[in-house]
Amino acid sequence: MNSAGHSEATVRRGLELTPFRGLRYDPDRVGTLAAVTSPPYDVVVRPDGVHHLQSADPHNIVRLILPQAATPAERNAQAGRTLHRWVSEGVLTTDPEPGLYVYEQRAGDGLLQRGVIGALHLSEPSEGVVLPHEDVMPHVVADRAALMRATSANLEPLLLTYRGDGSASATAEIVERAAQQPPLLATTTEDGFHHRLWSVTDPADVDRVRSDLARHQALIADGHHRWATYRRLRAEHPSPSPWDYGLVLLVDTVRYPLRVRAIHRLLHGLPVADAVATLAGRFRVRRLEVPLPQALEALADAAGEGNAFLLAGDGAFHLLDRPDPALLARTVPADRPAAWRTLDATVLHATLLDHVWHIPEDDPARIAYIHDAAATVEKAEHDGDTAVLMHPVHEEVVRDLARQGVTMPRKSTSFGPKPASGLVLRALDR
Repeated sequence: MNSAGHSEATVRRGLELTPFRGLRYDPDRVGTLAAVTSPPYDVVVRPDGVHHLQSADPHNIVRLILPQAATPAERNAQAGRTLHRWVSEGVLTTDPEPGLYVYEQRAGDGLLQRGVIGALHLSEPSEGVVLPHEDVMPHVVADRAALMRATSANLEPLLLTYRGDGSASATAEIVERAAQQPPLLATTTEDGFHHRLWSVTDPADVDRVRSDLARHQALIADGHHRWATYRRLRAEHPSPSPWDYGLVLLVDTVRYPLRVRAIHRLLHGLPVADAVATLAGRFRVRRLEVPLPQALEALADAAGEGNAFLLAGDGAFHLLDRPDPALLARTVPADRPAAWRTLDATVLHATLLDHVWHIPEDDPARIAYIHDAAATVEKAEHDGDTAVLMHPVHEEVVRDLARQGVTMPRKSTSFGPKPASGLVLRALDR
């Protein structure tokens, strides 16, 4: 290890996870740990969500990951000042010794997920160690990079998955052993999830985890923009440096399968009537006068037969399916694998957004990406816009495409549960 706690190894066979000194809230300096946490920044999509979290506690992590000010430059400067103040006041304190962190999430419906948080070496794309599966939006990467520069910190971990060796692996044994000990922290957030965190500081245990993970590659489940940001910032700083590493949560999906959900679209300035009118002869459209759960069931049934979408915003649902094959042949690029060409997200972006509705996918004034179906419908109905509800894709389809080096359209999937932001941060300047 060098003085920064980073490995000097030059041969990297796979994932290189490194211990770090976590920056964590002092529970005696905040109301409750639950009140200072937040969902990841891209899940807190609406201003009312930011305001709700800000009012939960004056030290809520949202003040760092989504600072509020008149200009981007001032927002980032404000986040930097806030982080520095919280550290100087002892609101955030650095753990005394470097370690890896075992993180557990549990929900009342029987869900249990455990993984390891650490600083991951940023391998080159050509090495195939970390597999992205979605495209990114350059303006979001630029925004996240500016925030990380201003704070000199990884404020929230990416979610990565790997296919481990089950209970026989060293990592699994150490994770399960840690989970039997008293945790560093335990809290229940308002979404009903129970969170616990432990540190693994014993050098022998850390080495066993690192040796085990060095045999594996990982899929980015959540955090493509943050991964691209890590890589951009690494290129800006001479190696070796703390910027060679980024904060991640690694989950073995052999032991703890993730849930894959869709990410829905909200199309600003496009009323549902206008959206539907353009589809005559292009898709079959059926109006459904049913509640949201039944509409989603109808979408799932239709998606089992081919591309299907739900439009909403006018008090009803409109089920789109059976697209015209000639339309798809004209609009979907033919130079990709069949699994990519038949994705709902591909057809949505290449056919509906680009060709039919003429909506740029990277224009935040025209399109928003929302994880919750009910919130998307509610927002569309309130604003007179069009909600496009999606059916989730299977994890193995995502992984197979990623192994082929084929990225899906941006915001194609939502893996979860996502780690709560605010439980452990990584400072790069201390």
